[in-house]
Amino acid sequence: MKKHVLLLLCMVVWYGNAQDSNPEDVKVGLVLSGGGAKGLAHIGALKVIEEAGVRIDYIGGTSMGAIIGALYASGYSAKQLDSIFQVVDFNELIQDNVPRSARTFYEKENSERYALTLPFDNFKISFPRALSRGQNIYNLLVKLLYPVNDVEDFSKLPIPFFCIATNVETGEPVVLDKGYLPEAILASGSFPSLFNPVEIGGNVLIDGGVVNNYPINEVKALGAEKIIGIDVQDALAERDELSAATDILMQINNYRTVNDMKKKSEQTDVYIKPDIKAFSVVSFDRGQYIIANGETAAREQMSQLRELAAQQAAGPRPGHHIEAVDSIDISGLTLEGNDKYSRAYIKGKLRFTTTGKVSFLKLDQGLANLSATNNFESIRYRFVKDKEGEDQYDMHMRLQENKRTMLLRFGLHYDGLYKSAVLLNLTKKQFLFDDDVLSLDVVLGDNLRYNLEYYLDKGFYWSFGVKSSYNRFATDVSVDFLEDSEQQPPVVDGLNRIGVKLSDLTNQIYLQTVFREEFSVGAGLEHKRLRIESETISQGDSRKATFEDSDYYSAYSFMKLDTYDNRYFPKKGLYFDGDYHFYFASSDYNNTFNEFSMLKAKAGMATPVFYRNVALNLSAEAGSVLGGAGAEPLQYILGGYGNDLINNFKPFLGYDFISFGGDSYVKATATLDYEFMRKNHVNFTANFANAGNDIFEHGDWFQAPAYTGYAIGYGLETFIGPIELKYSWSPERGKGLWFFNLGFWF
Repeated sequence: MKKHVLLLLCMVVWYGNAQDSNPEDVKVGLVLSGGGAKGLAHIGALKVIEEAGVRIDYIGGTSMGAIIGALYASGYSAKQLDSIFQVVDFNELIQDNVPRSARTFYEKENSERYALTLPFDNFKISFPRALSRGQNIYNLLVKLLYPVNDVEDFSKLPIPFFCIATNVETGEPVVLDKGYLPEAILASGSFPSLFNPVEIGGNVLIDGGVVNNYPINEVKALGAEKIIGIDVQDALAERDELSAATDILMQINNYRTVNDMKKKSEQTDVYIKPDIKAFSVVSFDRGQYIIANGETAAREQMSQLRELAAQQAAGPRPGHHIEAVDSIDISGLTLEGNDKYSRAYIKGKLRFTTTGKVSFLKLDQGLANLSATNNFESIRYRFVKDKEGEDQYDMHMRLQENKRTMLLRFGLHYDGLYKSAVLLNLTKKQFLFDDDVLSLDVVLGDNLRYNLEYYLDKGFYWSFGVKSSYNRFATDVSVDFLEDSEQQPPVVDGLNRIGVKLSDLTNQIYLQTVFREEFSVGAGLEHKRLRIESETISQGDSRKATFEDSDYYSAYSFMKLDTYDNRYFPKKGLYFDGDYHFYFASSDYNNTFNEFSMLKAKAGMATPVFYRNVALNLSAEAGSVLGGAGAEPLQYILGGYGNDLINNFKPFLGYDFISFGGDSYVKATATLDYEFMRKNHVNFTANFANAGNDIFEHGDWFQAPAYTGYAIGYGLETFIGPIELKYSWSPERGKGLWFFNLGFWF
């Protein structure tokens, strides 16, 4: 009997010791604060938390903390997050930049002409709700979170998760723990004035950091017994640190959260505070340093983290890793909110077939096309499984059309030909029909100009356009060049150059169709009134010498291809511009007109060489008059530097404007461009040409170039357009020329 009692006591003692060696499981919650780019420090800290062996059971985050937290909760490892965020271009994301290839030719011209665009509804200037609609960020989140696309209850994620947003109407915090995950975390990170508010469930939401940037109490409410907190919030700044509007805005936003943190940090069991003072909320270009600082701060708490891991009966979930998905099988497209824009219009812009497998790359391109129209305030979409057990998804797209249909735009420019110019533009969308736009440019400065255009966009179908433009400039022209003309007035002896004024009024009506937004063909009718005169010389009765004062009538056709990634400094892409004009009538000021045709074409290619910051741009072009008589006022004239030169004026480095030409020409250009710093370029250009009368008939076009020119230049990309300075020279001329231009060409 005594032996049995002793054996029972030994078993009780052994069982008690066994219980002590297997501690009670401790639930750990992770709190991630907001802080913009400084939130990248969360990734570095997560690396150390994984290394310490801590199992995270709940995650709550705000703003950038919500983005990092959601991705981690969905199955991404800290190492994967590091890899993802090292390659993301946050400038492109935040600014909602879309690839140039996503824009139609009309949209390309708009984006490369105006420095500033403001809503102008009811003829009252207003300002956009934010700098960015957040569309690019939303697209990225949809792609990254596609593996958990079907999870609508965030507690069902591999790690239960929620995020905090702010109801902009009430100022109350909103806990987002259900719904569509990409939309929820977009709302949590919609920093006021930077991103548009996000509407979810009838509530208009903005950044949760406004009211609760460190949701520790909400994480505890889920059942967390221990809290690891990563705090990337700024302390309140001193007066000498408040030097910019963004600094003051952040200071106001930090009043409440900084005071809250005094209490919340004391409630945090493992408090990780990375050194982020040297960084701002937009220091994404220094992401690797921010991540490293997060790792450093977490390592200082390594002993506490290991101690916490030792209190957990089970370690981290095995295989915390998520596989990337590159495509999705779509069964159809469901649209909501498209009142003004038809289903055909939207599908035409998307470009991809809405049934079958679609790569995320093609999906991004299609959404960029739709976003580039600027006809939609927001484009939200999600993938809803068609049937249980199947991998096909219906794409549900909810659109919010842009109700601001009138815009006021501004531009600024200076060059050696047109001199100083300020551009004012009024644009009215839905002027007569849902898919049309009316635009009026008025250019004020040394040379008054205007450009009026009406365009009815039918996407892949034939679109309709009407244009009217007036253009003028004055420049000095070599007497030698004028003496080659058959129709000039007498030139006064002793003059080397004379001042010439040119004015051009052009009216067009045309049809155009577009393929893939990059290739277009069209045809139309044109009226052109051309006047060329000089005050330097006269016709004997004290009147200005007039070279030309005629109306021309023509039918024309064109073909364009433009896949350049950048209009002014292309690194890759192809370009083609072909034009044919048949002039069938004229008022004939010089009594020399006969029917004639003009044919011209330009082809170009840009490609990276050596490495991605060095690009080679090659182009070749040619033009010829077919018929000849009466074509001289519209002949091909070369010289100078610029874009968007009217009629058949062609830039040629090494020579001044209007230096040589004829009824036909050939030209080749090569530019080597090096972007040595972001948006800073140095380049070298060589161009060669033959030009004159009947050079194709006489075989002169195939001889050694009669005209050569070279240039070295610097270019800076700015919000008003490129700023360029070039020094050019020509062996034939024996002297150099400087060219300077500022702003987009128009």
